[in-house]
Amino acid sequence: MIDRRETLVAMVAAFGASAFAPLARAVAYQPNPVINTGSPAPVFNAAQRALVAALSERVIPTTDTPGAITAGVPDYIEHMLGDWAIDDERATIFGGLAAIDARSMADYRVPAVKATAAQQDALLTLAMNDKLPGATDFFPAFKQLVLTGYYTSEVGITKEREYLPVPGEYDGAYPYAKVKRIFSS
Repeated sequence: MIDRRETLVAMVAAFGASAFAPLARAVAYQPNPVINTGSPAPVFNAAQRALVAALSERVIPTTDTPGAITAGVPDYIEHMLGDWAIDDERATIFGGLAAIDARSMADYRVPAVKATAAQQDALLTLAMNDKLPGATDFFPAFKQLVLTGYYTSEVGITKEREYLPVPGEYDGAYPYAKVKRIFSS
């Protein structure tokens, strides 16, 4: 069975000191809280939820493996913001979404959720390069939420990576040529 908390600990360790605070807070919380496994408490309005889904899919698109939407990343982000974020941290995400939407309206005359994939990529690139007023700190936080949501999901662990449950069998002569994806456990 995949333990999402252990995988989350590993993801936060990989991000180090720059981990988005709700991720670090969720990992560090002791004793383990009762986790809401149902629908996330509503944090976003419908337009924000659609934009989070669209932008998540631009960060991890569907290719030969499932993308962010299939992995449930938008719901994960809503869970993290609803259960673990404080107002300032939510404001980082909300401000970034609003800035991206405003820039899309100014540049493309359509809401960001209706922009083409190339236009959404350009908007995310602006945010990534800190060239989008009102989106300071948005991209690193959003990217961490997307990556952590994806790689701690069942889809990310079993479809993107080669799932090898631990303890697994030991094969000291496993041929490297047979390794097609990074192993996760």
